[in-house]
Amino acid sequence: MDIRVLRYFLAVANEGSITAAANALYLTQPTLSRQLKELEDELGKKLFHRSNHRISLTEEGVLLRKRANEILDLVNKTKAEFVDIKENITGNIHIGCGETEVFRYIAQITKEIQEQYPHIHFHFYSGNAEYVMEKLDKGLFDFGIVIEPVNVSNYYYLNMPNNDTWGLLMRKDSPLATFNMITVSHLANLPLICSRQLLIESLSKNNVINWLGDMATKLNIVATYNLIFNASILVREGVGYAITLDKLANTSDESPICFRPFAPKLESGLNIIWKKDQVLSNASKLFLEKIKEVCEFS
Repeated sequence: MDIRVLRYFLAVANEGSITAAANALYLTQPTLSRQLKELEDELGKKLFHRSNHRISLTEEGVLLRKRANEILDLVNKTKAEFVDIKENITGNIHIGCGETEVFRYIAQITKEIQEQYPHIHFHFYSGNAEYVMEKLDKGLFDFGIVIEPVNVSNYYYLNMPNNDTWGLLMRKDSPLATFNMITVSHLANLPLICSRQLLIESLSKNNVINWLGDMATKLNIVATYNLIFNASILVREGVGYAITLDKLANTSDESPICFRPFAPKLESGLNIIWKKDQVLSNASKLFLEKIKEVCEFS
């Protein structure tokens, strides 16, 4: 499968028109149509639904678009890494991370590196542990920052300094906002908004579920979330109470929502992970050295 043809395929998929894609690619329409037909023949699948005015992707075409984007991202990343080698410490660092206040350490390191090496560029991608590890395994991320509990046995990892505190996000006019701490008994019958990651992890690895004890099977979960921003809007609009980590949502004096920690106190550590077979660029090696200093002396 030719990288050039994958670029042609994506151009047509994005434009929704062979004519428009051909113009953008500076190709003749017959040439582009022939390339697409050869790609379909190679895969043995029809990739487009064709009509008089527009074309759309088949189910197989949607899958190929996803894979083609991943392949081209990896190709571009690989080219950039070879530029790094040639030009010493320059290039790009791709980091996937869950939402955590401990990210401030990464921000501080980013600032320090960019002041010394202005040709190093950072790219951050927010997502839960499942998303981060999937992209890391595919070589699209250099590093991942994941919130425990998570299985890191297949990766090199460092424990990040400090822990995050679990609790309940609620409206300030909620009766529970009068309490300084939230116990398990407070959660009975509450409409709860919960991270999907918490629900799919095994009980033996899930400290939140273990903290809940018998209440874990009795929760009234009305919604789930991936990242906290949208969950905080649901809380603000009165949909329910979100189980989350502290310092992720806006709970300032002007905000209608607040956070109350769990009692007994419940915390989660964080790990920065990278693939065991990963060949790190010079820029990534520099970043790793800075991270090790933070983890060692904090």
